[in-house]
Amino acid sequence: MKPNIPRIVAVSSGKGGVGKTNFVTNIALVFRSMQKRVLLMDADVGLSNIDIMFGIAPKYNIKHLLSGEKSMKDIIVKTPEGIDIIPASSGIRELTQLTYGHKMRIIEELENIDKDYDIFLIDTGAGISDNVTFFCSAAHDTIVIVTAEPTSIADAYALIKVLYREHGEMNFRIVVNNTKNHREAKETFRKLSMVTERFLGISIDWLGELPYDEKIREAVVAQKPYITLYPTSDFSKKLTEIAKQFLKREVDLLKGGMQFFLKKALIK
Repeated sequence: MKPNIPRIVAVSSGKGGVGKTNFVTNIALVFRSMQKRVLLMDADVGLSNIDIMFGIAPKYNIKHLLSGEKSMKDIIVKTPEGIDIIPASSGIRELTQLTYGHKMRIIEELENIDKDYDIFLIDTGAGISDNVTFFCSAAHDTIVIVTAEPTSIADAYALIKVLYREHGEMNFRIVVNNTKNHREAKETFRKLSMVTERFLGISIDWLGELPYDEKIREAVVAQKPYITLYPTSDFSKKLTEIAKQFLKREVDLLKGGMQFFLKKALIK
């Protein structure tokens, strides 16, 4: 990886309830354990969840940034685990559709800190809203979380279709979550891959699978990242393997750092 240019990774899903935020929270910790400097943005700006997963209560959030009250550096929260977080703002309806001015504000502020990180993880909302497509099209990689439920597969395809047809995105990494076994995971991927190839003519990238684990809910209730509570579980081992596989996937970071790619999203 080229120095001082963070790899921007959007993590999204076609529908809610598939474990997207849990995935982002814990893979951030895996990357940190690999000595990566990680910035994690809660970009589901109307529904703040990342702070809950880490058990923190930020004083400021993205609302204060977008209003001009605070800078990006002012609102970033440093967790004891070594992850830097840009917290969202819960229950602010007007932020569910970011304006052009809001997006420009985010770009300008990120430009000042892009050299401080190796990986910039963005936890987008679910679905195909303008906010979701903005952050996904700004990223080098989009990781799509999907489960075996037919609605999850259909909604994941809808997200991929919008990003491909309207934004020209072709780089989709797929993680199948909450699986019963490897066979179910591969069958889920096969179904999604089949429709994307048939109707869009593009290939998607199998990144890995994560098993269903009832202790994930316990970790959420405890407001502790799962991987810190159960580091030797099958889930944690597979998540570490996904992180390793992800880092092996090369992308062209080009020149210009974070704002180059965020500006790319604005002109599409």
